[in-house]
Amino acid sequence: MATPLMGQMMTSPLTISSLITHAARHAGATEIVTKRVEGDLHRYTWRDAEQRSRQMAQALLKLGCQPGERIATLAWNTHRHLETYYAVAGSQMVIHTINPRLFPEQIAWIANDAQDSVLFFDATFLPLVEKLAPSLPSVRHFVLMTDRAHMPAETSLKGLLCFEELMAAEDGRYAWPEFDENSAACLCYTSGTTGNPKGAVYSHRSSVLHSMAAALPDAMGCSARDVVLPVVPMFHVNAWGIPYTAALVGFKLVMPGPHLDGKSLYELFEGEKVTFSAGVPTVWLGLLNYVKANGLKFSTFKRTVIGGSACPPAMMKALKEDYGIEVIHAWGMTEMSPLGTLSKLNARQAALPADEQQHLLEKQGKVIWGVDMAIVGDDGRELPWDGQSAGNLLVRGHWVIDRYYNHPESPLASVDGKPGWFPTGDVGTIDQDGFLQITDRSKDVIKSGGEWISSIELENIAMAHPDVFEAAVIALPHPKWDERPLLVVVKKPGVELTREQMLGFFEGRIARWQIPDDVAFVAEIPHTATGKMQKLKLREQFKDHKLPGI
Repeated sequence: MATPLMGQMMTSPLTISSLITHAARHAGATEIVTKRVEGDLHRYTWRDAEQRSRQMAQALLKLGCQPGERIATLAWNTHRHLETYYAVAGSQMVIHTINPRLFPEQIAWIANDAQDSVLFFDATFLPLVEKLAPSLPSVRHFVLMTDRAHMPAETSLKGLLCFEELMAAEDGRYAWPEFDENSAACLCYTSGTTGNPKGAVYSHRSSVLHSMAAALPDAMGCSARDVVLPVVPMFHVNAWGIPYTAALVGFKLVMPGPHLDGKSLYELFEGEKVTFSAGVPTVWLGLLNYVKANGLKFSTFKRTVIGGSACPPAMMKALKEDYGIEVIHAWGMTEMSPLGTLSKLNARQAALPADEQQHLLEKQGKVIWGVDMAIVGDDGRELPWDGQSAGNLLVRGHWVIDRYYNHPESPLASVDGKPGWFPTGDVGTIDQDGFLQITDRSKDVIKSGGEWISSIELENIAMAHPDVFEAAVIALPHPKWDERPLLVVVKKPGVELTREQMLGFFEGRIARWQIPDDVAFVAEIPHTATGKMQKLKLREQFKDHKLPGI
């Protein structure tokens, strides 16, 4: 048998430090702007960011941190958080971003499961960290991400360190080490909606490949000409990888800190000439309400990725028609780093009538290179890509986990008898062009009389009503049909909306048997720490609700 001919190319590991080194060398003068926790605007460049990242890497080594140690953050989107990202991963430690919106007990559980040794945190979270500290035995050092002038006069945290003092003590003459690209770089935990959160460990290789794919024209489509403001937090799946894609591409990065209200975001968008953003639907609700109430427009903002949960078509329409903003609908999950699909049209689809284009863009889109997907029946056999056959969604790829942190058992399943696929827990269809449409989470699908009803489709119709602020659909038990849908609605302030008017809005928009049986009006719908609707809580809240006719 002939010996295969090997390539004769240079090799070097795909490491996260290579991204910021590239940005410093080739986009060194490009700005990074932060609306800091302290309230002021901070400006510097990618060259400055790389220098300070190396200084912080030195500081971590001086604190006795070793390769592989987990270094945690409770922090907003800021330049200091960005520096910590690169300092930790670049020195072969593991950056562990913790969602501060979780319950304190969950935060403690996550930090202890990860065995974090250092905790960096913003001043906003000082009371929370003081409360948590006694239950974090593995944390040796607490670092407040501020300067000496903003350090607290008193605190129960013994030996509290100042971020800027740690930084100032180092000279930055630090060479990023080379190591195996499969080394752990980042640790992110799921939101834990069905039990304790689980950790997903990303490698340097997977993170760099994810960053490259995210920047492709048919993904986020970022370039050095963009000004990007990630509204999605850096504690939510690494802000969807944007801090890494930013360095790879070398665009201007604008960080909002904790200032996520509509007014603050709008002023930052306009003041910094933002062209591109990313976030979950609930964020855009607040921003849209602000600009609409004040008769404002955007001068430079042209594109946004919306994911985390399905974007209502009414919101997509408002952003496009009222403000000229292209919505790139996306789908992914923590276990996928997180990008899986984005909705972009090819040349043939872009020539279709406007309503057909919009129908495609409302789907979650096509996989980007590096990911593959399949829908299967309960027997594990793959279903056809006909846009009609709904099944369980499975994925595989370069940035998909093969197991959870501290869970040796594999969650992977088989498709047509071939192993190595991750079951997402989502239900969906795929059309002949490869467009994915998520119809439900497997635990949220409504099974009525042996037929499936998509709660997402019902929610999208409800959200198109001009008097609806937010809507959710859950299944309630029914003696004849097994389950029937209940629509839960938050009305816009000051409007009158009846059950009959709401149900009548569904007429002609969906098959009659799929129309919800009842409507419940509430002051608010509960959300997870990442902005997703908590249907588990809604099901508990309405478990004794009697549907009409029962």
